[in-house]
Amino acid sequence: MSLIALSGNRHHALHGPDSAGASALGDLPEWNLADLYSAHDAPEVTADLERSARDAAAFEERYKGRLADMAARSGEELAGAIREMEAIDDLMGRLASFAGLFYAGNTTDPVRQKFYGDVQDKLTTASSHLIFFTLELNRIDDAVLETACADPALAHYRPWLDDIRKARPHQLEDRIEQLFHEKSLSGAAAWNRLFDETMASLRFDIDGEKMPLEPTLNLMLDPDGKTRETAAKALGSTFRANLPVFTLITNTLAKDREISDRWRGFEDIADSRHLANRVEREVVDALVEAVRGAYPKLSHRYYAMKARWFGTDALDFWDRNAPLPSADTRQIPWDEARETVLGAYGRFSPKMADIARDFFDKSWIDAPARDGKAPGAFAHPTVPSAHPYVLLNYQGRTRDVMTLAHELGHGVHQVLAAPNGALMAPTPLTLAETASVFGEMLTFKTLLDSAETREKRRILLAGKVEDMINTVVRQIAFYTFERKVHAGRREGELTSDQLCDMWMSVQAESLGPAVRLSEGYETFWTYIPHFIHSPFYVYAYAFGDCLVNSLYAVYEEAETGFQDKYFAMLAAGGTKHHSELLAPFGLDATDPAFWQKGLSVIAGFIDELEAMEE
Repeated sequence: MSLIALSGNRHHALHGPDSAGASALGDLPEWNLADLYSAHDAPEVTADLERSARDAAAFEERYKGRLADMAARSGEELAGAIREMEAIDDLMGRLASFAGLFYAGNTTDPVRQKFYGDVQDKLTTASSHLIFFTLELNRIDDAVLETACADPALAHYRPWLDDIRKARPHQLEDRIEQLFHEKSLSGAAAWNRLFDETMASLRFDIDGEKMPLEPTLNLMLDPDGKTRETAAKALGSTFRANLPVFTLITNTLAKDREISDRWRGFEDIADSRHLANRVEREVVDALVEAVRGAYPKLSHRYYAMKARWFGTDALDFWDRNAPLPSADTRQIPWDEARETVLGAYGRFSPKMADIARDFFDKSWIDAPARDGKAPGAFAHPTVPSAHPYVLLNYQGRTRDVMTLAHELGHGVHQVLAAPNGALMAPTPLTLAETASVFGEMLTFKTLLDSAETREKRRILLAGKVEDMINTVVRQIAFYTFERKVHAGRREGELTSDQLCDMWMSVQAESLGPAVRLSEGYETFWTYIPHFIHSPFYVYAYAFGDCLVNSLYAVYEEAETGFQDKYFAMLAAGGTKHHSELLAPFGLDATDPAFWQKGLSVIAGFIDELEAMEE
């Protein structure tokens, strides 16, 4: 069980404000976790941890070795067992979510670290009693299960049963599965935690001031070029000093994954992720091929144009996301960001705005940047019996407003999918990014339509193109880097220099000749959390962006009924394959032209920017 399954953890550069900056942003909300538990030391936490262990053990005692006979007797009887397991899953998920969110609020606090670790330990032990369930379900004869699913009670769980049966070729004998599960706590989970706590503890020297990661990253968006350069060199210097730790973490986790994949019989290094995402390898390969083939007309062309705007033949890597010289760099107050996003959502559908408004009104958002707080941004669905929470590091940039729109898109999706229950509410990562990127597009279009001058339109378009390049081109480059790392690790342990060389090669290919990748940048692979927490996650961003580009085109052309179909897609949660969800919109991700259609939207924005130069 993942202790905190994050949706769309976006690692935008965000700057921790000084007191003046904080006041300029207004009152930034902090989340109230009391809807889960009143405090980490509340008696309810102890009671529920004990209950989860007791219920899981009793569940195993009651059902282990009996599922095939139950299925042969009655679909309703088997459905009853699944409902019991789902209730235990919801209880454990509530505890895991609370521990993860409490920890994310300050990952350097020893009290939170201990609580997080203790809950993780107890839940891993308790959930070991549940491992038998899906393994045993998968050993039920197909014909027997098919007959049992004629009962409506079991038919309700058919999508979940179909999904777990796809894993049948890769499941192991029960006691090996249990060993893998229990050892994860001292294996991958421990290395994940080491990464988080090491990254949170790093400090970067900015003109004598020791700054944490987020404020330092955000300085690379500063209007002053010297400030950006100072931040970039500080990042590179500190990453370089800690390179042995990150190299060891990367090597260990890559080897851990290789062992698991080998035992489970996965052919390709990313096949286990594709299975979890319920997407075919061929579909992902087609996406990757399309994006890499489009590098020259997307990122290479855009950065060459941006270099011209800055009066140079090539951008230093710290200028890649620099604001345009004429950009409005004012800090956008929180209330303005809220109304911008809710207004954009409301113009699409009042229902969408109403769901998103709850996040503001009911303290489901944690917005301020704080020392020790988890970096980036995410939406966490928690469990169907509760509600999602959103973490931001809001600093008042236009990009931060777009991040708010992105994470609230996840939140709306999670609220709509929750009625499917703990087993079928979760959405594959590829489709989980759909609602978030769609929310961004709605907000961007609202801002673009309100642009009062040609120059403001140019600045907005440039910002959107940069975000789309970061979401599509950069994430596919990340995926390419991961493939190199995991393939290389299978040949032996990788040195720091090898990892840095792999990083520089894929970055040079994706960014093109108009970006100078000078000394220091070779270490920037170290801080990307997806490589550690969710290997091969990153292609889901590109999948979602291209999908939304096509989906938004359908929306703009539709006369009526789009909103209803859109909400039906989100409400399906994890109950349908991507082909079923896209069919009502006339879209097909298996068609190579589908990806070209999505990429053409980005190219079209660049065309418009080039036309403005004439």
